[in-house]
Amino acid sequence: MATGTIRYWAAEEPYQAATLAEALDAVRAAHPGELSRVLQRCSFLVDEQPVGTRPHEAVPLSEGGTVEVLPPFAGG
Repeated sequence: MATGTIRYWAAEEPYQAATLAEALDAVRAAHPGELSRVLQRCSFLVDEQPVGTRPHEAVPLSEGGTVEVLPPFAGG
């Protein structure tokens, strides 16, 4: 299990998870409601690398790493 930081548009919080899926599950549990819906449309960078279409269960998180949550951008 790794610890690191999840960064949102104007906020951040720590994570403790082995995979991106675990980290996002914890975020959804901590912030039920609208954020869960928004996360379905976001893309993610893990340690500055795009996740793309990889299953979130297959994306490992590193100790001291960073997950960037990117909202949908105008124009694609």
